[in-house]
Amino acid sequence: MSLESIKERINQACERAGRNPDNVQLVAVTKNHTSAEITEVVLSHGHKHLGENRIQEWREKLDDLTDNAVIWHMIGSLQRNKVKYCRPFSLIHSLNSERLADELDKHGEKHNHVFKCLVEVNVAEEDSKLGASSKQAEALVDYAKSLDFVKVQGLMTMAPYVEDAEEVRPVFSNLRDLGNKLGLKELSMGMSGDFEVAIEEGATIVRVGSAIFK
Repeated sequence: MSLESIKERINQACERAGRNPDNVQLVAVTKNHTSAEITEVVLSHGHKHLGENRIQEWREKLDDLTDNAVIWHMIGSLQRNKVKYCRPFSLIHSLNSERLADELDKHGEKHNHVFKCLVEVNVAEEDSKLGASSKQAEALVDYAKSLDFVKVQGLMTMAPYVEDAEEVRPVFSNLRDLGNKLGLKELSMGMSGDFEVAIEEGATIVRVGSAIFK
């Protein structure tokens, strides 16, 4: 499958939902792929939004990809001791605790840099996944409002892996409802196996990797 075919599927999902495709941002997930692969499969087609899960792997690619005007997204779990590397990210999708928010704020103040973030919500309450509960997410969004260098733009979730994406539609609709309740615009939800359902339920950002690099 190619980048263009994924974009066409995004367009079709938007059409079904009566949405404008311009309001859905595709983030190409590039973990475990080399700079050469990323350039060939994604950047050569003019797509600039890339998502990385691991700080160390991202740093190893950074020099090779700097000249491509890449817009980086941090989509994986973020340890507090790695915050010092995160200023190049346009958006951090994995704010999941007040302690991490404090670390981002402290580093942001030091460098006069505002970190744009999404609060990670474990909507399905899976033990294997990180993220705040819906109730905790509300408190975390409220807490972040007190910080000068952390700005919450929206919410992120990872749905359980299922064979039939329809099974996780309630996960996406619940995140949408929470975002509406909190007055947050961005919803990062949907991956290779379920991004079309996520778009139908209001995703503004989808994170697709394996379907692009097949």
